[in-house]
Amino acid sequence: MGQPRDIIHKLSELGYRVTPQRMMILSAIENSDSHISAEEIYAQVVAKYPRVNISTVYRTLELLKRLDLVTETDLGEGRVRYHPADRGHHHHLVCQECGAIIDLDESALFSLRDTLLREYKFVADLRHLAIFGRCINCRQ
Repeated sequence: MGQPRDIIHKLSELGYRVTPQRMMILSAIENSDSHISAEEIYAQVVAKYPRVNISTVYRTLELLKRLDLVTETDLGEGRVRYHPADRGHHHHLVCQECGAIIDLDESALFSLRDTLLREYKFVADLRHLAIFGRCINCRQ
């Protein structure tokens, strides 16, 4: 997804309309330094385009997810967050006590993926994952 215009081009190629609202939603996702929620996207968009509805944000996010342009992750806050798919697969360790979020390298999950395939004949989708527990500071 490198640039919002790349997504805009892809949406257009696939026959989807590129509305000003969709462009602002894409911009909010692309310009976010971390994962962003639908509510945070909506707040940014409605500040510039007051007539937009939160349902437009949700529908656009569902479309982008279906087209594999964004990933969706539940970091345990009671809402999901979105991330551009082209920024790579990465995973998080989420402390349930203090809320710390620690990035986990994908290679740490290779043996899990292999075990699931070998032992359970199950091909796991481990593109974007949050694992909950307690960090070292909260365990003491």
